[in-house]
Amino acid sequence: MQSWSARPVPELPGQAAPPAVFDSRTRQVEQLPQQERASLYVCGITPYDATHLGHASTYVAFDLLHRAWLDAGMPVDYVQNVTDVDDPLLERADRDGVDWRDLAREQTDLFREDMTALNVIPPQHYLGATETLEWIVPAVEGLLAQGLAYRVQGEDGEPDGDVYFDVRAVAEAGDSIIPVLQPKVQGDEDGAPGPWSLGQISGLTRDEMLEVFGERGGDPERPGKRDIFDPLLWRVHREGEPFWEGGELGEGRPGWHIECSLISLKLLPAPFTVQGGGSDLVFPHHEMGAGHSWALSGRPMARNFVHTGMVGLDGHKMSKSLGNLELVSRLRERGVEPAAVRLAILSQHYREDWSWSQDVLTRAEARLTRWRMAADVAVEGSFADALDSVRDALADDLDSPRAIEAIDVWAEGVLVGGQRGSGDDLARQAIEARLGVVL
Repeated sequence: MQSWSARPVPELPGQAAPPAVFDSRTRQVEQLPQQERASLYVCGITPYDATHLGHASTYVAFDLLHRAWLDAGMPVDYVQNVTDVDDPLLERADRDGVDWRDLAREQTDLFREDMTALNVIPPQHYLGATETLEWIVPAVEGLLAQGLAYRVQGEDGEPDGDVYFDVRAVAEAGDSIIPVLQPKVQGDEDGAPGPWSLGQISGLTRDEMLEVFGERGGDPERPGKRDIFDPLLWRVHREGEPFWEGGELGEGRPGWHIECSLISLKLLPAPFTVQGGGSDLVFPHHEMGAGHSWALSGRPMARNFVHTGMVGLDGHKMSKSLGNLELVSRLRERGVEPAAVRLAILSQHYREDWSWSQDVLTRAEARLTRWRMAADVAVEGSFADALDSVRDALADDLDSPRAIEAIDVWAEGVLVGGQRGSGDDLARQAIEARLGVVL
């Protein structure tokens, strides 16, 4: 699957410090290491209702991290998936009377257009779940062979053979895990978690997990599971559902979490630097993905787990089920400049919950106008002190509101009594390189 196009990131004088970010696993701000290459996996969309502002906020946030690494002199190996077959996609296609493949293609294309418009640096590897079956099938077969997964007998008309991950077996195996993937994947384990156990990533109790497991893709009421939280690895074929040849697994399709584990293990070191996504992915998706990765490789999935806050609309929860989504494509159709949408997102701290509104957008549009006016009349090089402040802010848990405030102070100084010149290219380059906002 192809990624999207991107503007080149301007090179800046000097070099920033590597950023620190809030790790959901340790629940504190962690300094990311200086590495020869950073590695980033951000979970992609299930392609329907793309691209809502919750999506946009997440991908802009990790683009901010990507740019922080680049300014610290570290190239980034960036991978993202597309869950191009899953129950929610099939349900939406059935509701709308369209072929699920057409819906997935249409929405993925729209997502790519929105990411290009928002100036998000694309991943080097952009893969759909349906493109990774040659990796998933033998991996699940290996988990079955080692007793780390099991088949469930069907009831109430359901077929036999669905394969589930055994969370207790993997936790009990601990360091004695024999990697399913050979040879053993190599990586840098400094600061990474050790042997996986349920709750290691999320820090939730079993009661807290149960509150959200069903609404976030789990099936707690499925009969025959050894543990209520065991996640699905392979769903055997049902009439009317898409399916693929699964070798010893039989015809069927993969569960949700296993795709990200296999894609990251195949394309990134283990552990890779940062696993990213929205806060609703901490459990079960990233929790189970970390378990799958440990069972498959005997190594932690990621060194750090970083998550973005949820985005509401006009003070209310924004969700697909409520039907109150604001889409980037609709904003663009109404003539809203994508740079203003991006700046509105960056005016909020990435890990705080917040609400989109017309007021948030209006303030961003006015700010964008002021910055452009200042950049056009400033003395060349006047932005140097502001650049230091921007770098300091973004090194401190990607504090984009503080970085924006530093630029506001510079712009105000230029526009109100400051020395005038023929324009400051450093300002334009720095604001694009660090915030991704094109002046």
